[in-house]
Amino acid sequence: MQTIQDCLKERILIIDGAMGTMIQRHKLEEADYRGERFADWHTDVKGNNDLLSITQPGIITAIHKQYLDAGADIIETNTFSSTTIAQADYDMQAIAFEMNVASARCARAAADEYTAINPAKPRFVAGAIGPLNKTLSLSPDVNNPGYRAVTFDEVALAYTEQIKGLVEGGVDLLLIETIFDTLNAKAAIYAAKQFFRTHQRPELPIMISGTITDASGRTLSGQTLEAFYTSVMHANPLSIGLNCALGAADMRSHIEELSQIAVCYTSAYPNAGLPNAMGEYDEQPEETAHFIEEWAQEGFVNIVGGCCGTTPDHIRHIAEHVKKMAPRQLPVIETALA
Repeated sequence: MQTIQDCLKERILIIDGAMGTMIQRHKLEEADYRGERFADWHTDVKGNNDLLSITQPGIITAIHKQYLDAGADIIETNTFSSTTIAQADYDMQAIAFEMNVASARCARAAADEYTAINPAKPRFVAGAIGPLNKTLSLSPDVNNPGYRAVTFDEVALAYTEQIKGLVEGGVDLLLIETIFDTLNAKAAIYAAKQFFRTHQRPELPIMISGTITDASGRTLSGQTLEAFYTSVMHANPLSIGLNCALGAADMRSHIEELSQIAVCYTSAYPNAGLPNAMGEYDEQPEETAHFIEEWAQEGFVNIVGGCCGTTPDHIRHIAEHVKKMAPRQLPVIETALA
C-alpha cells in the first residue's frame, strides 16, 4: 500500500471536516452521552464529545464513513479533548487514555474498510491532538501575569498519555492542531519524540496546524506566522498549516505566506466562514470549495479540508474542485558547500 508520503507526491490530499458539527446533528441528550456505563456519573457529561467514542461508537464510526464517502483521504480521531487536563472539566481524567484508544479504533476500522474497497486510494488515520484548555504562555489571572495554571511537564505528561493511546489504537500519524499557544505545541512535540524514543518505536509522521486568531495575523500567544513556523520546524513535520479561526476568505494571505516559507508540505482546513450571531456557520459547501480551489490553482497547498461548521458536503465539494489540481511542490533545498 502507498504511504502518505507517496500520495502527497502525486496529488492534493483531502482531510475530513468538523466532528462536532456532525455530532450536533444527532441532538444527543445527557443520557445519550452517559450510556449505560456512565449512567450514574457524578457530573454532567453532555458536550463531552470525545466520550462518545466509548458510549456511542456507532455514531462516531458512521461520521467517519460519511467523510470517507465524501472523498477524505485522512480522517481525524475524535480526540480533540482527550487529555487528562481537558477531561478534568468532567472529572474524567482516568478515562482519557481509554478515550484515545477507543477513538483511534473507530477511525481505524472505518479507514481500513474503505482502503479494502479501493486499495488504490488508501485512507489514513490522524490522531487529533488538541491545544488544551490551559495555556503555558499566558496567565489566566490579569492581576498576576507571571502565574500559569499548568506547567510544561504537566502538559507534556498529558500529551504523552494521549499519544500512547492513539498509537495503541492504530493511528497512522499525529496531528497537533488548532495551536494558539506554540509552547503547548512544543510540549506535544516533545511528548511525541520522547514517546517513540523511549518505546523504541519508529516515529509516526507529525502534522502541525496552527490557528490565526484575528486580522493581525498572529496566534493568540502573539507570534507571527513566520515565527510560529520557525518555532516548530525542529519537529521535522510531514506538514505545517492552518485551521479553524478564520474562514477561507480571510485565511488566504496566510496560506500564501506559509506556502512560500515552508520546506515541508502545507495544509489548510478553514472554518465554513465566520460564525453568525447565533454561533452557527453559514458558508455553503460550494463557497468554501471555491476559495480552496483558488489556493490549489496558485500552488499553495498539499492537504485541504474543513474545520468548524464544515460537513461531508463541504468535503465532497472541496475534493471535487481540487481533484485535477497539481499539489504544491516542495522547495529544493540547496546545501552550501564548505
